[in-house]
Amino acid sequence: MPGTLYVVATPIGNLSDASARCLETLGAVDAIVCEDTRVTAKLLAANGISRPLVSHHHHSTQDKTRQIIERLANGENLALVTDAGTPAISDPGGELVRDVAAAFEDAKIIPIPGPSAAIAALSVAGFPADRFVFLGFPPHKKGRNAWFKELNDRPETVVFYESPHRIEKTLRALEGEGLKGRPLVVCRELTKLHETIYRGTAAEIMDAIKATSAKGEFVIVVGPM
Repeated sequence: MPGTLYVVATPIGNLSDASARCLETLGAVDAIVCEDTRVTAKLLAANGISRPLVSHHHHSTQDKTRQIIERLANGENLALVTDAGTPAISDPGGELVRDVAAAFEDAKIIPIPGPSAAIAALSVAGFPADRFVFLGFPPHKKGRNAWFKELNDRPETVVFYESPHRIEKTLRALEGEGLKGRPLVVCRELTKLHETIYRGTAAEIMDAIKATSAKGEFVIVVGPM
């Protein structure tokens, strides 16, 4: 029988958000598959956990994936984590989950739910969330204009991520599309010391960010039509 792959959500900033089940699982598995071993090591050290770490990220080879699958085939139990939040959500862990599911007819893949930046932002946006669309990150170059046009054509609440290096460019793109009067909520550094939530139009939020800081990770929530 193959081992179990636990898909474990970890804090998006505040380490106190790690659930008891998350920590229990990380302490019990044979090894932890993580996006960045340095980031995961900090979480483990803060909670007195010592387990072997195996890196798996966007640039991992198929050989690395095969090694992980072989460990499961040999009966090892593994935990999959990302740098922050829930693995496989706009994250390379999704490819590993897909490959593990394909490798074993009786694959045991168990979610250990917890923090998600997209859901955290949505919960404080004040927009209808009975139906929403999550779009991950906008393209850096090719297809970027078409991506924003598609966003503007969607009538429901839209959630997506952006990096500090492109937040102003993205807000200018949203302002350029006009958004048909739709309001925005932009969340910066959720659960961290400098957590900031901006509300208003793209232009208003861009001015507010310039007056505060563009550092940190961003979640953008676009209100429905």
